[in-house]
Amino acid sequence: MDSSAQGGKAYGILKSQQEERLNAINEAFISDPKYVDEEDLGSKLEMFKKKYMEFDLNDKGDIDLMGLKRMLEKLGLAKTHLELKKMMSEVAGGTSKETISYNDFLNMMLGKRNAILKLILMFEGIGKEQEPKDTAPPSRKTFSDLP
Repeated sequence: MDSSAQGGKAYGILKSQQEERLNAINEAFISDPKYVDEEDLGSKLEMFKKKYMEFDLNDKGDIDLMGLKRMLEKLGLAKTHLELKKMMSEVAGGTSKETISYNDFLNMMLGKRNAILKLILMFEGIGKEQEPKDTAPPSRKTFSDLP
């Protein structure tokens, strides 16, 4: 990514190019016979694409260690660097890569090793749907309330 791009038109072009790349990968997954049995595959891929784009901080098509750390911290599941590296090596198939590609991400979400991030995305969705908490100050205590 160009270090001088701060947003606006250049950022919009960059994100649209990234979305086109990810759409091409999604099309390959839709036509893959391995995922024919998957329910509602198109909408799942669209949701995964949006999540991936949100946390792809370096805009190079990969979620790096810090992007994954940010994702988990945002969801309230902070992990140590060692835990993150282990999670990434499981997703990447045992290689010691420092990033998760979109293909690895989709294989993880749709494949057998999908439990961790599926739960993360599910909890994030649940967190957004919760009712707002009471913002009023707590009620006054009386002597009868004391133990």
